[in-house]
Amino acid sequence: MEEAKVFVNPISPDKVAEAPGLLAYAHTAGGAVIRPEDKGKITGRAVAAMREQTDMQLSQLYKQMQLLAEQATAIRHRVEVSERIYSAQMSFEPVVGHTYYFYQRKNGTDLLSMIGPTEWGRKFPFERCLATVRMMADHTWDVQYHEVSFNE
Repeated sequence: MEEAKVFVNPISPDKVAEAPGLLAYAHTAGGAVIRPEDKGKITGRAVAAMREQTDMQLSQLYKQMQLLAEQATAIRHRVEVSERIYSAQMSFEPVVGHTYYFYQRKNGTDLLSMIGPTEWGRKFPFERCLATVRMMADHTWDVQYHEVSFNE
């Protein structure tokens, strides 16, 4: 029988680790440098990124709120115009989608007509044409043109 050769490690046992991959530092000259992280730096970067993201989302929500406020104002204006038109004299039943003309008489009363301002001939029988309006599906009126404000 041959004798088993015994391996003798030439490196001192004090300088060898049993699990070198689990060391908290580089164990060879070419190993990666492992430094403890600065937790304040990590927190600072995370907070800055969080603030940037939330500021962007808040800005987007603000723009959406502005758009909704503008839409609400436009609807409120349409309702005001519609109430004034419905309180005016009209001798026909308006049809959705058709264009009509809103006039103010010389005595201050209002009238809704199917006849446009240029179709009256030589004598214009009203004080002025207030608006060209179109009846919408919700029975409010879309003001396409107006000479004076309806908020008088």
